Amino acid sequence: MASGKATPRQKMINLMYLIFIAMLALNMSKEVLAAFGLMNEKFEASNEKTTETNMAFLSGLETKASENEEKFGPLYKDAVKIKELSQDYFEYIENLKTSMTKELDDPKDYVVMDKSDWLDQKFFQGDNLAPEGKEFLKRINDYKTQITALLPENFTEVRDAVASRFQTGDANGKVERRDGVKVDWINYHYEGYPLVASLANLSKLQADIKSTEEDALKAMLQGQLTSEVSMTNYTTLLEQEKSAFYTGEKFAGAIVLGRKDATTRPNEVNLKLDGRTLVEGKDYEINEGQVKLLVSAGAAGDHKIEGNLVFIQDGERTEVPVSSTFATITMPNSAVISADKMNVVYRGVANPMTISIPGIPDNKVSASATGLKRVSGSKFVMNPGKGREVTINASGVLPDGKRITTPATFRIKDIPRPAGSVRGESGSAKMPRRNLEIATIGALLEDFDFDLNLAVSGFKFKVPGQPTVVVKGNKLDSRGKSALKRAKRGDAVQIFDIEAYITNNKTYKLKRVSPVIVEITN
Repeated sequence: MASGKATPRQKMINLMYLIFIAMLALNMSKEVLAAFGLMNEKFEASNEKTTETNMAFLSGLETKASENEEKFGPLYKDAVKIKELSQDYFEYIENLKTSMTKELDDPKDYVVMDKSDWLDQKFFQGDNLAPEGKEFLKRINDYKTQITALLPENFTEVRDAVASRFQTGDANGKVERRDGVKVDWINYHYEGYPLVASLANLSKLQADIKSTEEDALKAMLQGQLTSEVSMTNYTTLLEQEKSAFYTGEKFAGAIVLGRKDATTRPNEVNLKLDGRTLVEGKDYEINEGQVKLLVSAGAAGDHKIEGNLVFIQDGERTEVPVSSTFATITMPNSAVISADKMNVVYRGVANPMTISIPGIPDNKVSASATGLKRVSGSKFVMNPGKGREVTINASGVLPDGKRITTPATFRIKDIPRPAGSVRGESGSAKMPRRNLEIATIGALLEDFDFDLNLAVSGFKFKVPGQPTVVVKGNKLDSRGKSALKRAKRGDAVQIFDIEAYITNNKTYKLKRVSPVIVEITN
């Protein structure tokens, strides 16, 4: 808001105007007329200086509006309207002043400006106002109304100043003379005065226009700046050294003020997440003065956002640095329940394992053991070698930089003994001779937690009363089929010494495969 105290310039104007009124009561000597002329020149010089100040103010406001249209755009538009209204009214009065001195040989020869004829004839027709007088009165009232309409209600001091400067009497347009008689405001101020006095009076009115323009523009900008620093535009933020703390550890953090403003939009956003440039609309959006990130939390581990936000302020490029980190940890989706005596890994199998430490990102957790390999994140695979036990050492770095290590011991067991199978049936089966001829001989790991792909490379085939046939592959060959033809109904043929292997681990030697007995049904 504008200050309630008059500026030195305003005090000077008011003082000069009081002198002006007082001198009207005196006889208009040449010295007095010259004094009015000098007063007029001072008003005009002051008006020129105020014009330059107001133009500089408007130019600065235009720059701010180009930098932040949402915040300063409406303010600049109102300022332009005030400037246009003031300029139009100022030029109207300037044209009056030019017409008043047009017939004079020297517009600055004030001692000859002692007549009141020109303005009396311009404004008045007998006891009534001339059209030019009505226009003059309308102009001053219109300006006061239009400027007041542009000022917010809370700009009370500026609104009061406008009403005071451009007051045209009471509700009936009257003012009271010293003798108590009420006369029209325009007659009281402009009828019967020497030309030079009216000239100074009009220059004083121009000074009031410039002062009103200056006060209004300053009040509007000051109101915006007051809103800028209002505590309602701030929120609290918690700054802390790390994102997680442990029981018994001293918390290290501080509550700070952070400014929020829907109109504060950066002119440029240059951000990278883990070295990848973020793209507006895809990775972030600017909303309510905030740069809202749209990225996912990413893989487990620490992530860094860095770069800068660029603001253009008063034509200068200002970069606000950004450097923040956040940690992503694997979300738990089940309880950890373990049987203490069942820590077992199997030889010959890629045993999947999950190794993590609560509160530490996976990328800061490491594990070591013979045959252990990380797949991704907290997922590992253990391929145990020789021996009956293997110890896995897991270690991680806490947020405070401290490293912890935890060992875990597992028993190593061999893959259980497979069972021979015919058509997927193990132990014993019944089938027609023709079905056995084309059946595939296989091996099964019954009730085993791992789905291993076993294949058969050979077996022995025995029909009662016939010599044992050694078969290569997983189906009966011609010799096996020939022996099967001699089998009688109800005979139990044996398939034994089955040679099986793991298709993706041929180096591992499986235990002896259990035989399978088939009863011939025809």
